[in-house]
Formats: sequence, structure tokens, C-alpha cells
Amino acid sequence: MTYRILAINPGSTSTKVAVYEDQNEILCKSLDHPVEEIEEFEHVQDQFDMRSQVIAAFLIENGIETDTLSAVVGRGGILPPVQSGAYAVNDLMVDRLKNRPVLEHASNLGPLIAYEMATAIGKPAYIYDSVSVDELGELARLSGIPELPRASFCHALNSRAMAMKAAEKMGSTYKDKNFVVAHLGGGASVSVHEKGKMVDILADDEGTFSPERSGRVPCVDLVKLCFSGKYSQKEVLKKLRGGGGIKAYLGTVDVREVERRIEAGDKEAALVLEAFAYQTAKGIAELSSVVCGKVDAIILTGGIAYSKRMTDWISERISFIAPVMVMPGENEMEALAFGALRVLKGEEIAKVYTE
Repeated sequence: MTYRILAINPGSTSTKVAVYEDQNEILCKSLDHPVEEIEEFEHVQDQFDMRSQVIAAFLIENGIETDTLSAVVGRGGILPPVQSGAYAVNDLMVDRLKNRPVLEHASNLGPLIAYEMATAIGKPAYIYDSVSVDELGELARLSGIPELPRASFCHALNSRAMAMKAAEKMGSTYKDKNFVVAHLGGGASVSVHEKGKMVDILADDEGTFSPERSGRVPCVDLVKLCFSGKYSQKEVLKKLRGGGGIKAYLGTVDVREVERRIEAGDKEAALVLEAFAYQTAKGIAELSSVVCGKVDAIILTGGIAYSKRMTDWISERISFIAPVMVMPGENEMEALAFGALRVLKGEEIAKVYTE
């Protein structure tokens, strides 16, 4: 039997849509939404009809009839902490994301759109590896300030998918191996996976800086900056996410542009990019200690893993820990579709969302 799956991944100004038949991609497209159109909506939830209509038009244009779908899977939104893997979208999840969101985020629309489309044709809707996957152990929770417990917030979808694929390449399974995965994109995160669970992470504000995020910064100096009177809360947050990292140093978020500057002899560009690699390597080594150094492989993934300069710099510093596997790209649409496929084939059971 062949399964046809529609995957939906809403971003801030685009919605990625893909159709898979089993593990074969039939079509994939990023549907862009003009910024001025997005800005007309007060809340993310208000974009539901607009995005749904754009997706429906795209499917019609490409001759995809919704009644031929076996399931619809959406990028999991920001929910109260959930486990990894698949969840069936239900009324409670819809109510949470629509009426009681933990945080407004474009990914919240993924389950909502998937549920409406799937319900209309009598097929199941799923999410897979939500943004809120949290499998941290007790030791990982303590931050040093009781009022600020650590939580898991990272690139779980792509990181787990690449760990699964790496295990398969090694002739094994995800549940039998230990991995440290560095996702390198506009934001960067590092996670450690122990025998099938993502047991600790360095979020984009705990580890390396990245193209647009500051990463870990001196906290005492940050507090002084916050109370200096020079910046509003919004402006400080922008320095941390959106205006920090490589953008703050070099005025660009495009690593390809940074590499062009390096080739032209720009020493500052070389320093900043190598510092990005240096901090990433530190994070990988830090999380390797969580499993007492028993790491089967280190995985470098995300869009920036296409940069050989970056992956070589990182590998040079951490290859003594374990073999390094470079698996570039974000791979999110594949990860969503393959996760739903495992459920449809009975290889994985979809969890029931409760609160």
C-alpha cells in the first residue's frame, strides 16, 4: 500500500508545503506571504484562513486532490512540554493553540491547518517533534536560579530526524545509539541524544552565537545593559534574537556573504565566522559530557552545514570525541512526512495530547 502525506510547515513569512508518497517527494514549495499582508493580522491565529486558502490553491494548481491523502502532518506548535515523536491532533490541542497559546508563533498554525484539512476528508492529522519537545532529566533542569528552570527549546524536528538517519546509516537504530547534534541555521542549537531521548540541549540563548542570535552572553553585563536606561526591553530582546551574532558584528546574516568577504581578505569576517565554529565546538564538547563521552557520532546539520569551511573548523576541534557526520540542510519537510509515515505503517504509535 502506498501512503500519500501532506506536510505543512508555517514560518514567519512563508508556509512550506510538501507532498510525499511513502518516502518519495512528489512536490515541495515554499509559499511566500508578503510582509505587509502578515502585518495586517494582530495575532498569529488570525492568519489561519489566509494561509489555508493559499495552501488549497497550491494543491489545486498542482493537481493534488485532498481526498487522495492518507494523512496531513503539521509542524508542531509551541505547546506545554511534550514528548518526542508523533501526536494525533485533537480538539484539546486545537483549543490550546487557538485560544490559549503558550506563545504566539507561526508554527502554532501547523496543527490547526492540518486538523481542518484532514477532518474534512476523514483522515488523521498529526504533528511530529513539536518545537516544545522536552525530555530533559532532573539534573538538566537546574539553572542556578530556582525561578528560572531550564526548558528544552531547540531544533528538535531536524535534529532527531538526522540522528535517526545517522543510526540507519550505521546499521543500527536511534534507540541504540548516542549522538550529539549541532543544528546550524539562522539560529543554532546543540542537543545530546541518549538511547532514543533528547536528554539535554543548548538552546539558541545558551550556546554559540549564530547569524542572527547572540547565544550565551555574560549575564551580569547583560543585566547592567538592561538597566542602563539606553534600551527598551524590546530593543534588548532584539539584540539577543534577530539582531545579534554575525549580524551584529558584520551587518549580514548570510554566511555565504561572509565567506566571500573572507576570500577577499577580510580578517574580521574570518575571525567572526571562526568564532561561530569555535563556540559550536565548545557546545558539542560540553554536551558530550552528559553521556560521559560515550558518543557514537557527532552530527552537523542545518543550512550552514553546507559550508565546508565551517564544518572543517568544527570537526578539527571535536573529532577526538567521536566520528563527525555532516548532514546539511534543514530537512524539516522530510522529517514531518517520514514521521507520519511511520505512524501510518504501524512502526510508531501516535501519542494522545493531554494537559
